[in-house]
Amino acid sequence: MKLLTYEVERRTLIGVMSKDDQWVFPINSMGMDYKTMMEVVVGMSVSEKQLLEHISGLEPYSIKGAARMNEITVKAPIPVPEQDIICLGMNYMDHAEESAKFNNEAFTKERPKAVYFSKRVNCAVADGEDIPSHSDIVDSLDYEAELAVIIGKDARRVKPEHVKDYIFGYTIVNDVSARNIQTEHIRWYFGKSLDGFTPMGPCIMTVDSCSYPPELQITSEVNGELRQDSNTGKLIYGLDHIISELSMGMTLKAGTIISTGTPAGVGMGFELPKFLKKGDVVECSIEGIGTITNQVV
Repeated sequence: MKLLTYEVERRTLIGVMSKDDQWVFPINSMGMDYKTMMEVVVGMSVSEKQLLEHISGLEPYSIKGAARMNEITVKAPIPVPEQDIICLGMNYMDHAEESAKFNNEAFTKERPKAVYFSKRVNCAVADGEDIPSHSDIVDSLDYEAELAVIIGKDARRVKPEHVKDYIFGYTIVNDVSARNIQTEHIRWYFGKSLDGFTPMGPCIMTVDSCSYPPELQITSEVNGELRQDSNTGKLIYGLDHIISELSMGMTLKAGTIISTGTPAGVGMGFELPKFLKKGDVVECSIEGIGTITNQVV
């Protein structure tokens, strides 16, 4: 099941996508009075999820307010996260290796422990919206297609075998990065957190929509050129490890977003780096979830 935040006729709604991905059905037409996706993540009951799963398979003419996907404006599923996104650094071995070649001092390929950092998101960028180049301070703009996990209920001291029970679903994050700022400051927070550096979407795919742990094809393209091509099953530290380890010392509140890292093929990974420039179009895709497409301006 896929859930959307979208706009139609100047109203922002939460909807469930039809199984053929051609329609969206507003959940308020089923008597569910959730105003934001965060309210859905925190408050939706099992029976409501089951109802929406059923509704997603119905014919659109039977659903009040049904709209074709080309009639709406898709927004980031959680436009304004309540906390910084938790990110994993170099969580695919091939990306760790290419990063070390680019700058061994800032990026070491040794992975004895998971590398965590955070990313400020004042407002997530939706599918179809622009990525600002910040060309006055950035000379090495990069892309990173990542699987992001949304926590569905407060997680504290969760054992690895119980992690799935705490996941609401998955989305795509493009962890846009200013490599010059990232390496100059050593700590990555500033270089990862400029305004517009978090394209997210196009939807949230609920946890039971695919096998667990998810082994999904993940790709990125720049101007139609395939750059990244991997599978989320190749994570060095998987979801069970990540969520269990973090929850041993901090409460992961419902709605927490964890971006799990990116595979090889980012701009800095090429012998002659292929950084983004104004006018470039970046497409990040994950099997089952969809694609987010954004242009650099």
